[in-house]
Amino acid sequence: MTDVAGARRRAAPAFLSVALVLSMTTWFSASAVIPQLRAQWQLSGTAASWLTIAVQLGFVAGALASSVLNLADIVSPRLMILGGALGAAAANALLAGAGGPASGVPLRFATGLSLAGVYPPALKLMSTWYRSGRGVALGTIVGALTLGSAGPHLVNGLGGLDWKTVIYATSVLTVLGGLIARLAVVEGPFPFPAARFDPRQARLVFANRGVRLASLGYFGHMWELYAMWAWFVVFFAAVLRRHGGADGAAAAYATFAVIGLGAAGSWVGGVLGDRWGRAKTTAAMMIVSGLCSVQIGLLFSAPVWVVLIVGLVWGFAVVADSAQFSTIVTELADQSYVGTALTLQLALGFTLTVATIWLIPVIEHAVGWRYAFAFLAPGPALGAFAMLRLNARPEPASN
Repeated sequence: MTDVAGARRRAAPAFLSVALVLSMTTWFSASAVIPQLRAQWQLSGTAASWLTIAVQLGFVAGALASSVLNLADIVSPRLMILGGALGAAAANALLAGAGGPASGVPLRFATGLSLAGVYPPALKLMSTWYRSGRGVALGTIVGALTLGSAGPHLVNGLGGLDWKTVIYATSVLTVLGGLIARLAVVEGPFPFPAARFDPRQARLVFANRGVRLASLGYFGHMWELYAMWAWFVVFFAAVLRRHGGADGAAAAYATFAVIGLGAAGSWVGGVLGDRWGRAKTTAAMMIVSGLCSVQIGLLFSAPVWVVLIVGLVWGFAVVADSAQFSTIVTELADQSYVGTALTLQLALGFTLTVATIWLIPVIEHAVGWRYAFAFLAPGPALGAFAMLRLNARPEPASN
């Protein structure tokens, strides 16, 4: 590899990670301003939840449509990312003119729909730069997404920004991210074979046993991940109140640290996946995160620092496996339809997040925080079982 090619390879993860962080800020923009929208729009708790759930549903709809149409395989990933970013930025900017949830929720749906054109193609585009070391590369991408997820909690902790300023700023950042992906990132030296439109491919994805097991692992992971990200701040605020504190900023900062540490977890998961094996790495991380989901509620009355330490371990482990599921798919799926396989896996995984994001507060109301998060543990348990089955399969990419 020439010096120029080597430099471009080293720059590809950085440029694409920056592009993804910027492009995906619109996913979390409404989350950052929920406290202000509650007052201005007179939002109920249910309406506030739908501002988050609508993005998930929009992403699912967009990803399902993309997988059926094979868009991630027959359209240039760079063009897909740019188009998705422009659509998300426009829908997000229109939120500033919405008068309430009746118009705001459909706009959040449209934002998620557009972002389905950003995340899956970014994973595929990064994969074209690596055969070895692909786990670390995709871990970098997911780590970037994790930092974007944590960002709104930092904004909430700092406070003081007008909510429309946040909305417009994230739209500008999303456009910038799309432009970076289009202009500064090129396809790598290991492109996937050309594909043609074949709607059967979405149905055939799970006929591949390796892809099917990896996807089952991913579904267990997603059962846990977004519900933990969505409700940890509420849980930790309740812990602080139990100990006589009521500092919302402290809960926001703690949640930023817990979720943000997952960026390091994504990188470590990539390193372990490349060196130790993806199936073993994902199974181990899901066992750790599942144990944390059960344990943290039982520590509700423990000292705050103890709860925070378990939360940090959970935040690290809960996303450390994420990129490795996608990496396995890029290695085991039909190489002409990797984009279709990735997009379908993501679509079904994000569908599960809608259920758990909605159910956690219902369960908390019924049994309290001591047991609410334990409801998430079956997801990583099933996922770890699937990945151990995959590990027993004689497949170089997963061992």
